[in-house]
Amino acid sequence: MRGPEQLGPYRYEQSDVCFPLGQDSLALAEFATLRRGDKVCDLGCGAGALLLLLAGRQSTLELSGVEISPEDSALARKNLAENGLTGEIYTGDVRRVCKTLPAGGFSLVVSNPPYFRAGSGGDGGAARMEEATLTDWCAAAGRLVKNGGRFALVHRPERLAELFAALQHSGLEPKRLQLIQHKEDTPPSAVLVEAVRQGRLGLEVLPVRLMNRR
Repeated sequence: MRGPEQLGPYRYEQSDVCFPLGQDSLALAEFATLRRGDKVCDLGCGAGALLLLLAGRQSTLELSGVEISPEDSALARKNLAENGLTGEIYTGDVRRVCKTLPAGGFSLVVSNPPYFRAGSGGDGGAARMEEATLTDWCAAAGRLVKNGGRFALVHRPERLAELFAALQHSGLEPKRLQLIQHKEDTPPSAVLVEAVRQGRLGLEVLPVRLMNRR
């Protein structure tokens, strides 16, 4: 078992096999627009780190998550319970589970999904390889989020055109974008995007986020 981490007011336990908490998830938790009383669903929630981070920003959230790994799902439930938080963690593939949840039942959906197509040779091991496609993840979010609600995710810059097409195909209009760089002289390593269900055209591009700065 990896050692526990302190995420704001909450203690986060992670196993040796779950995808490790990284800077991309930390950045996403700060980037997503939160409103009091939001109903939040994290697609691919792992052991629940994003849910804890968001709850640390806004204590009135209603929390849910979908996770394919039974072991990580159980740990996410444990992390919520041991921190005095309530929430529902659904175990299974997002393509299946999200069809069983109420359409338009959430005001905010978040996700740090697999970055690389299956067989692409991308970094990060099996946990970073897609089973469900990027289109599948956006379709799941588009079904779950209500009109006017938001879908915030982090992904790879080289897949941005594909991501925008998948979002718009699912009725999600990209509204905010921020690139992440680790150093000023290196290319962006990730991109944060927030889309709005049935939103109007118009994209706000935020200043690049340098991970070696706050």
